[in-house]
Amino acid sequence: MTIAVTAASGKLGSEIIRKLVAMPEAGPVFGLARTPKKAAGLGVEIRPGDYDDPDQLRRSLTGADTLLLVSGMDAPEARIVQHRNVIAAARAAGVTKIVYTSVQGAEEGTSFSPVIQSNRQTEADIRASGLDWVIGRNGIYIEPDIEYIDSYRKAGEIANCAGEGRCGYTTRPELAQAYAGMLTGTAHNGRTYNLHGTALTQTELAGYLNRAFGTDLRYRAMSVESFRADRTAELGAFLGAVIAGIYQSIRDGALDNPSDFETAAGRKHQSWDAWFGSLSRP
Repeated sequence: MTIAVTAASGKLGSEIIRKLVAMPEAGPVFGLARTPKKAAGLGVEIRPGDYDDPDQLRRSLTGADTLLLVSGMDAPEARIVQHRNVIAAARAAGVTKIVYTSVQGAEEGTSFSPVIQSNRQTEADIRASGLDWVIGRNGIYIEPDIEYIDSYRKAGEIANCAGEGRCGYTTRPELAQAYAGMLTGTAHNGRTYNLHGTALTQTELAGYLNRAFGTDLRYRAMSVESFRADRTAELGAFLGAVIAGIYQSIRDGALDNPSDFETAAGRKHQSWDAWFGSLSRP
């Protein structure tokens, strides 16, 4: 079975391709990318894959049996149309199965909810496509907190609106393990999985960062409004609102869900003791 992976130039798409290439049972793999040259070096064929170009998508998906659809990064209303383009192109090209990277979060009541709603609409579109399907609902990537460590160190704290809520974090390599399993067999067809490791509070996250990087961070809770204003000032209105909505979702318990990772991946999610223990101090 030939597997196609969209968004091959992105961090998650490229990680999944690397995992598949290392699995002899995966069969042939190729990637799609809006700008193919950005995905060079993955060791597989890269074809053009612009979610806004249905004809190009149909041509590029020719020969694929299974498709990994990585959720787009555009505004929510645009994502729905773009994902429908990919689904229609997959059907026209003869693809028989779609695996979709969705996300967990509150479907109402936060500024992240429109993103969640767009993902749920794509999930519904895939289920109605007539193709075999598997849906993964990703937890929150923990890598950005590592990338932000210098800012945390300068501030001496982690400050956001998550409060004492628990967040089901994950990493891209762990997600790649799960999606590789979902792509290469039929046992997962028709299933929707929450994909994350042990849920953490922000205070627990600060503790792990302190042990890994020798910092002395404390957690400070902010109001949703104050945190949204802070993120908007740094990141702009759209992304600032999305980030604030994610942490509000954590506060409200929408990211503290039972995990299906072991079922999807065939093994337990890596522990946070092990993952943080593998990091080197800068």
